[in-house]
Amino acid sequence: MKTDKIIKLVTAALFAAMTCIVTMLHIFNYGNGAYIHPGDAFVMLSGIILGPIYGGISAGIGSMFADLILAAPQYAPATFFIKLLAAMLTAYSYRKLRSHSVIIAGAFGGIIVTLGYFIYERFLYSSVEIALVGVPGNILQSIIGIVFVSLLLPILRKVPQIRIMMEK
Repeated sequence: MKTDKIIKLVTAALFAAMTCIVTMLHIFNYGNGAYIHPGDAFVMLSGIILGPIYGGISAGIGSMFADLILAAPQYAPATFFIKLLAAMLTAYSYRKLRSHSVIIAGAFGGIIVTLGYFIYERFLYSSVEIALVGVPGNILQSIIGIVFVSLLLPILRKVPQIRIMMEK
């Protein structure tokens, strides 16, 4: 295995672990046991730094493990796919935008998270009303994530290995 692939794999594992840890940090609790957390910032960062494949898998695994550790296993499979898709869309849109806009790329990822959980909770609880409870929180969480990414990404770009990964 090439050295750059090993670095990317190790970085993906670190991002999965960091995503898990910061997802477990409750900033604010609301509705159905849901809570606002800074984990979506690391979902976005995973996609932007690692690219759609490594970043998506890293974001999905880290977020899913947070659900398993926090005793919410009913969300784990959905979380894996929702966060994987959010990181992938964030990565693709960040790379396609000429200005590399964190705000626009993060908004696309946030739309996936908000819609994904709305659809999943609609079927999980058999209620549109209950599913709607999570929408404002998911929107707020995406905004918080975008703010964190906007602050962290310029610092992380100074790390040579991260800069190299972002250029590929």
